[in-house]
Amino acid sequence: VELLKPGFTQSDVNQALRAQSDADLAFDIFRWTSQQRDYKHDHSTYLTMIQIAVAGRRHRHAEALLEEVLAGVCPVSLPLYNSLIRFCCSHRCLFNRAFDVYRKMLRDGDYDCKPNLDTFTMLFHVLLRRFNKLNVSYVYLKVVRSLSKQMKALGVIPDTYVLNMIIKAHAKCLYVDEAIRVFREMGLYGCEPNGYTYSYLVKGCCEKGWTGQGFSFYKEMRGKGLVPTSSTFMILVCGLALERRFGDAVEVLCDMLENSMAPDFLTYKTLLEELCRDGRGDDAFEYLEEFRQKDVAMGEKTYKMLLNNLHFVGR
Repeated sequence: VELLKPGFTQSDVNQALRAQSDADLAFDIFRWTSQQRDYKHDHSTYLTMIQIAVAGRRHRHAEALLEEVLAGVCPVSLPLYNSLIRFCCSHRCLFNRAFDVYRKMLRDGDYDCKPNLDTFTMLFHVLLRRFNKLNVSYVYLKVVRSLSKQMKALGVIPDTYVLNMIIKAHAKCLYVDEAIRVFREMGLYGCEPNGYTYSYLVKGCCEKGWTGQGFSFYKEMRGKGLVPTSSTFMILVCGLALERRFGDAVEVLCDMLENSMAPDFLTYKTLLEELCRDGRGDDAFEYLEEFRQKDVAMGEKTYKMLLNNLHFVGR
């Protein structure tokens, strides 16, 4: 407080707040200064106080400041808006509040306060965290699509990370055609697909039953030197095995092992069982021995379970 001389400005308050190591005392200073004659907080002091409150884990203080900003008690800036959205996105109970801040941004008459790439990145990310159950995912997919349209309308150019989230959202809901359309548009934004891009497409295709299309994306990404995630490898192996494309399935599984990833028990079981059901029991036993030598993570217990299962299915 001794830093604040009569007639202090917002810049002086910012300096005083940052000089205070205790978040509670900083909040007291913030409240005290707001009551002084001829002084009013602006977007910079609110931003400073919110950053201090969040860093000090004083979430009630941050929520109070959030409500004040939404109520319009001070002029707002883009950094302040984004700081509030970031705070809301980090707390599940404030999920809806993040979109309240976003809607206020859209209504703001100041063009400099319109949502930018950081804004959309945070909102897409918090939405994707809720894509856990298929029926719930369909609800949030509508929000993802709406955000995508608004992002285009505002002239915000997405990056690979944002486009990947949009692709993932559609792929998880089995709207694979739409995911592929977004993938084809990446070049228009100067974005290069990465391993995650292709992994989402491969998984989406396999879950949709388009295993052939998924395998094509796998070959395309491997041709670019990109490596799928372990879950992508496994779902592709299972999909190919169920379609009796054993040569391709073994190729993908061996590629997985060569990239130091270990398939789970179900992946091995699916491939080997389908070989047996196709009358290729001898091949299944040979592949099991080959996989055992290549997979350093395959324990004796897993090997014996697979071996016993082959004997059972082979009957």
